[in-house]
Amino acid sequence: MTHTSTDQPESGASRALVPVLAFAGIVVAVMQTLLVPVIKDLPQLLDTEPSNATWVLTSTLLSGAVATPIMGRLGDLYGKRRMLILSLAVMVVGALVSALTSDLLTMIAGRTLQGFAMGAIPLGIGLMRDMLPREKLGSAMALMSSSIGVGGGLALPAAALVAQHADWHALFYGAAGLGALAIALTLLVVPESPMRAKGSFDILGAIGLSAGLVLFLLPITKGSDWGWTSGTTLGLFGASAAVLLLWGVMELRLPAPLVDLRTTARPAVLFTNLASIMVGVSFYVVSLVLPQLLQLPTATGYGLGQSMVVAGLLVAPLGLTMMFTAPVYARLSAKYGPKVTLILGLLIIAIGYGAGLGLMSAPWQSLVIAVVLGAGIGLAYSSLPALIVGAVPASETGAANGLNTLMRSIGTSVSSAVIGMVLADTANNVNGVAIPTMHGFRVSFLIATGAVAIGLLMALFLPRNRPADKPQLRASSEEDANLERAEEALRGFRGRVLDAAGTPVARAKVTLIDPRGRQAGATLSDEDGTYALAVPAQGAYVLAARATGYAPLASSATHSGAEAAIDLDLSMPGEPVSR
Repeated sequence: MTHTSTDQPESGASRALVPVLAFAGIVVAVMQTLLVPVIKDLPQLLDTEPSNATWVLTSTLLSGAVATPIMGRLGDLYGKRRMLILSLAVMVVGALVSALTSDLLTMIAGRTLQGFAMGAIPLGIGLMRDMLPREKLGSAMALMSSSIGVGGGLALPAAALVAQHADWHALFYGAAGLGALAIALTLLVVPESPMRAKGSFDILGAIGLSAGLVLFLLPITKGSDWGWTSGTTLGLFGASAAVLLLWGVMELRLPAPLVDLRTTARPAVLFTNLASIMVGVSFYVVSLVLPQLLQLPTATGYGLGQSMVVAGLLVAPLGLTMMFTAPVYARLSAKYGPKVTLILGLLIIAIGYGAGLGLMSAPWQSLVIAVVLGAGIGLAYSSLPALIVGAVPASETGAANGLNTLMRSIGTSVSSAVIGMVLADTANNVNGVAIPTMHGFRVSFLIATGAVAIGLLMALFLPRNRPADKPQLRASSEEDANLERAEEALRGFRGRVLDAAGTPVARAKVTLIDPRGRQAGATLSDEDGTYALAVPAQGAYVLAARATGYAPLASSATHSGAEAAIDLDLSMPGEPVSR
């Protein structure tokens, strides 16, 4: 007899699921940070202006921001594993396009395709939620969420080593190889989730979000070239505001929108997402500034004269410290709640950037900054999924976490565009080569400090955490941290879908409808007819079942807090038969 995801024993495949999905997250991080070691050389390598070269980084972050909700929605509709493989395949194609060109526009096109890999993060979290036993879910989601930082930390020295000793295009061949390996491992280890959402894909929503973000980021990167008060700059900002406003109005009217904006109305979700944008900004600033400062020649008077590889190794602790803060986060969050850990993380980031303003004169100081910022960003990033999961019903966690990932991506995109613009504007021109200045680095750190201060303000507005109802939660167990609500949500209805002769009906669609008439969950029955649905809260529901060749069934069912076993008879619509 097959089991459902919430209760299945941990098989070998189940044990391999988390590392494989986390590896996909690391591949995403590698793709994001791939060009950081050569960022100062990009204008010469691509024979273009510094403000144009910035788009080689920004385009990836921007397409990632758009791809996150698109791939998440397509995954809900057509299968998360299928869309995970598609995301990685598009990234591999993009990496190969970039590997074969030194033309700016072709490079940007390739980098834009690579950004689609960002969809792997919410898809991976969704697969974990659908497949893993509930006691493993907390640590698995934390690992997936922090894989971006871990992968980024590991990628910097590795990318620097390749760029220093080989043609820089080899970086893209390496990224394509990692993407292909992630696809192969996913095909071998990760099963497809049977969970499917109802509705259709919101194509207009995808176009509207893409257009609005491009219209917003383009004038940020080119404003200094065009003039901040020029008609072009102001016109694009105005067009961006108009497009995003119309997009928001349209999304609110659709029954199955690309981004569920209603979810953001809850204070806990709204302020978490606003804080997420600021964490995204602060995460990317250090990745852009420190490698350049470390690699600039000492002849500039402020450059630290390190090789690409040494610079990469000195910045690597940024990601590695994020990995080591995960167990610390679990203990702190279990005791004080995710709001406190988010505030603590933001305070540590503020200290890191504040100290960084005066610690730019020796390589070891960069190492200290990277460690402090890694610890703060690790705590902040780990808090975000827990805050979201605790603020929405179980049926909305997918959409809400997808939106949160989008907010983080927008933060990194804005960070890339703004810091790229600041460094290009403040650069000195030496023999036709733009050299970043210490003034530019300090302004960048001040921007990051300001973003963290805003994020801290948003975090303070988060609703106070309710005390735990279950004192038996063990603070020392990472799996137990912040899973109280998630565990309750995973209790629900289970049973079998049968026909008139009592024969199991496989692949029947079973939908849970809440008292307000909204879909609260959906699943497909297994080969032996079994199904299981998580219930977000106690109360009266409707269980609807349908399968090809049978009359549809709609039955009332009441959830009292304990798991209820209910068989659904497709031959005779009416009340369910309790076992």
